[in-house]
Parts: sequence; structure tokens; C-alpha cells
Amino acid sequence: MSEQPVPVTVVTGGSRGIGAAVCARLAADGHHIALAYHSDAAAAEAVAASVRETGRRCLAVRADTADEADVDRLFERAAAELGPVTGLVNNAGVSGPVGPLADADAAGIRRALDVNVVGYLLCARRAVRDMTRTGGGAIVNVSSAAATLGSPGEYVHYAAAKGAVDTMTVGLSKEVARQGIRVNAVAPGVIRTEFHADPARPDKLADGIPLGRPGLPEEIAGAVSWLLSPDASYATGTILRVAGGR
Repeated sequence: MSEQPVPVTVVTGGSRGIGAAVCARLAADGHHIALAYHSDAAAAEAVAASVRETGRRCLAVRADTADEADVDRLFERAAAELGPVTGLVNNAGVSGPVGPLADADAAGIRRALDVNVVGYLLCARRAVRDMTRTGGGAIVNVSSAAATLGSPGEYVHYAAAKGAVDTMTVGLSKEVARQGIRVNAVAPGVIRTEFHADPARPDKLADGIPLGRPGLPEEIAGAVSWLLSPDASYATGTILRVAGGR
């Protein structure tokens, strides 16, 4: 019996938080990983080293996912050095300005939409092009419970961007299903990561979460891994909410 090929997954924003946890989980589940990061090379290399310790291969690539040329370079390096890309985890994101929309600066809003929406679209576009040619695959977009909660007083623009991610997930899943490509999303709630401008925010919000606590990056990583796996072979267009009941 011939061996199954090792899946090759691109993880954007893989140097910290949810992205780093996803890299660790996917490595444990047998994936080679192309880890994209924006600025923290040391953190990215630390994650890559931990992946390699599992026996899997890992490539760390500096990339701005809102830049078309960077996205193409990321996927080309992944394919050249690891093999045909079979998975994409669209995770790179920024919150942009924190506070009421009336106080937000336009440049910060634009950057948040560029990374959280345009970046996801560019990465998904390249993944679909490659996967169509090489036999299919799976895309998981990291959305947010904010898409339905709206995040008033914090970052309405970020919530709007994640609403766009949910719509993209549903539409693209229908567009590429016959090409053997599944597209799903995970919508985390309040997760204990460095994403928050106020490090105490997850604990401050705990009382409003039915499970009574913020989540952990590893809990999101498990959901992402499942959606990429053969166990989720009949799931596409799904927004999997992992938000403690919120």
C-alpha cells in the first residue's frame, strides 16, 4: 500500500496567538507548514523550530498578506520547498483602532480592512488557483464571534470585516466545491492571546461568557485542524463558532 502524501498547509499570522497554536496542532496532526508572519522574525522562527521538533517540516516566510506579490511569493515558496499546498489557514489579522467608530482614524480602518478582508481574499484566490491544478484541498478562515455581536464601543470596523469573512466563506465554498476544495471558517470568541490592546480584557469579559471564562488558542486550533481533516470531508460553507456560548 502506498503512503498517503503529507498535507502541506499555509498558516498566515502563524508567529503568535491562535496562529502559533494552529501551527503546533497541525504539526502534531501530521502537516508540513508554511508559516507566514508580518514582522516578528524571532517569534516565527521559534514556532517553526517547535514544528520541526515534531519531525515535520516548516518554512517561515515574511509576508504582508494584503500585498499580492507577497502572497504569490509565499505560495510559490511553500510549493517549491514543501510540496503542493493542500491547506490554507487564513489567520493573519489586526484589530485596527480600538474604541468608538466616531473616534477611529481612517488609515487604521483601511489597514484593518486590507489585512482582514483583502488579505483573506488574496490568499484564498491563490490557494484556489493552486488547489484546482493539484487536486483539491481545504481552506479555513479564522473569523470572529464579533461578526454577529458587532463589538460596539470597541471595533465596529473589525466586526464588519469579520462579517465579510463569513460571507466570503459561504460564497467561495459554493464556487469551488466541484473542484474538490472545501471552505469553512472558525469564529472564536474571547481568546486569551496578545491580540487584545488591554491584556486584562479576556478576564474582564468572563462574566458575560456562558462558560464563565475566556478560551485558549489551543481550543481554536483543534477546531481548525478538524475542518482541515478528512473527518470534515462533508463540511463546507460552515462557520464553526467556538466562543464559549457567547
